[in-house]
Amino acid sequence: MNSTPTKAWVCTVCGYIHYGDRPPEECPVCGSPSEMFELAQAGPAAQTQASSVARVIVAGAGIAGVSAAEALHQASPTTEILLVSNEADLPYYRLNLTRYLAGEIGPAELPLHPESWYAENSIQLIRGQALASVDVEQKAAILSDGRREHFDRLILATGSHPFVPPFPGVERTNVFTLRTWQDANHILAAGRPGMACVVIGGGLLGLETAGALARRGLQVNVLENQEWLLPRQLNRIAAGKMVNHLNTLGIKVTTQARTHELTGDGSVQGVRLESGELIPAELVLISAGVRSNVDVARAAGLQVAQGVVVDDAMKTSHPDVFAAGDLAEHQGVVYGIWPPSQAQGTTAGANAAGEPSQVFKQVPRSNSLKVLGIDLFSIGRFMPGESSDRAIEGETGQRYACFNFNGQHLVGAILLGDDHLALRVKKVIESQMDCSGWLKPSTSAADILDILQQFAED
Repeated sequence: MNSTPTKAWVCTVCGYIHYGDRPPEECPVCGSPSEMFELAQAGPAAQTQASSVARVIVAGAGIAGVSAAEALHQASPTTEILLVSNEADLPYYRLNLTRYLAGEIGPAELPLHPESWYAENSIQLIRGQALASVDVEQKAAILSDGRREHFDRLILATGSHPFVPPFPGVERTNVFTLRTWQDANHILAAGRPGMACVVIGGGLLGLETAGALARRGLQVNVLENQEWLLPRQLNRIAAGKMVNHLNTLGIKVTTQARTHELTGDGSVQGVRLESGELIPAELVLISAGVRSNVDVARAAGLQVAQGVVVDDAMKTSHPDVFAAGDLAEHQGVVYGIWPPSQAQGTTAGANAAGEPSQVFKQVPRSNSLKVLGIDLFSIGRFMPGESSDRAIEGETGQRYACFNFNGQHLVGAILLGDDHLALRVKKVIESQMDCSGWLKPSTSAADILDILQQFAED
């Protein structure tokens, strides 16, 4: 079987993957220019031999689902592809909802592709229909309107939903989560300059949403129940610097703040903490994480843990059903972030076309921030967790870097204030490069940055 490789370009700022002969003029996710893209491994191959798989349904039209449909069409142009979306809008950059909320981009810039792209790629897009159930024995997908669609293979990419803790008062008016384009529009309709706003949850999405609302002129207070912000992405020192930056944006941060209830009559008026403190709030945004949408998969008899369990080919416990994105659990990990979802979707789509030929490899978690006007990149085990770990850290002004080595390998890092070496750090970690020549008793974070810079320039 002959194939034509496609180049893969990775945005060094946000991790977005672009397939083509050259990088895009601008990253559609974070807005970085083309020079911030670096050539990565080869992308999906376009097979020239027709596949025996006649019909594939892709359930879910986030980045995992759309990437799966695209890779499937490239691998097997004759296969009939149905892409089912439970939203009425065209599939869009969910990662860009906070930029949309902030006013950085408009509604025309949210869709992943124009409507014509789907027909051009022989993808039948069904909008406004959820996957209600799956009959794996009869190979049928039942949609929310009752229609029954046959498949030879099925790719589940139905994503996740926001977790809303059972606080008393969550049903009040002006209490929101941010997961969909419609959610963002509801928040924009409710918010107004000067309004007191509380964001419950100081994770990446919570902070980006806080930054977006602050730009709209709302008075924002972020509540984080841990000892410091972003404990999965930052150590205590970096988190302190992040709080200082947020304060300059007019965003107040309260840590070790555990919500007891949302007060008010019909509409929310405040957030009462377990300490008894009452924080005024005319708008509340709950950002307490997400949960994989596994109910349909579980009812179909597929193996489910935190997510739908998949192997390296993104195949589930049923040989003709694949899963990708926020729904999928690979080697015990549900990533829940954009780059792995895109890569998993591409792998699932290529493999659903015929015999599995691509594998998804476990990767260190990496994260970056938008909207807030400060560069942040963190990856892997950035804090020492084993006796053989050695952390090397340093700061210059608003810039902070921390590198955690285990033996001769770099296993985690934090870059705050300047993340232009993020992709190089990611490559060093993922390739398990021998870094023993870097490590001397006197080695500083600045020395490590200099070495990485030399690699980047070579």
